[in-house]
Amino acid sequence: MAPDNPDQGAAARRLMRSRDHAALATSVGGHPYVSLVATACEPDARPLLLLSDLAQHTKNLVADPRVSLLFEDTGNHPDRLAGPRLTLLGRAERCDDPRSAARFAARHPASAGYAGFADFHLYRVAIERGHLVAGFGRIAWIEAEQLRFPGNASALAEAEAEIIAHMNEDHAEAIALYAERLLGRQGEGWRMTGIDPEGIDLRREEETARLDFAEPALNSVAARRTLVALAEKARSAARPT
Repeated sequence: MAPDNPDQGAAARRLMRSRDHAALATSVGGHPYVSLVATACEPDARPLLLLSDLAQHTKNLVADPRVSLLFEDTGNHPDRLAGPRLTLLGRAERCDDPRSAARFAARHPASAGYAGFADFHLYRVAIERGHLVAGFGRIAWIEAEQLRFPGNASALAEAEAEIIAHMNEDHAEAIALYAERLLGRQGEGWRMTGIDPEGIDLRREEETARLDFAEPALNSVAARRTLVALAEKARSAARPT
């Protein structure tokens, strides 16, 4: 892949947004220390982490905020080394934004049981650079300006909670169709947990799914238009066998 290909940033964001866990690398006395963490993403794709002050990785990043995150989607590949993965470089910073906390809690409902504890804090990773391996021979470094979503998503972020509540309460059938017809996910009880300019996040018990938009939606009007179009597409699609 050419280093200036704008599609690389979008591909990296799709991978980040679709994963709800990542490997976190911090430094302990100059040695790499890798752990598994739950993740969510801001509307512009900056990763969010909910970490305990007691965890070794938190002690590490307080001393040195430089971190690396590995996002991967290789489990279904016969050769896992041929699957897509992104190594993200950045700095972890404490985040006290209630909207960011709500995004993380919606992505990880189980975190509600400990998110309010005094020793747990939300961190946002300021993206600096990323190394994307999209497949055999498709490897490139991507700079921060390409990795972060470039548009102004503030209007959609403000409307996110209302959109999610409306879809879950009034359009559960459409969400079920998204999961079944567009993503091939069977079963009842799918709910929307998040929306950003590039897609929506769905959850059913412990199972998560991501539905990407063909074009970015920057506000509630554009989001509604996109969600209606996806529902129509799902209704016309053949039922999976």
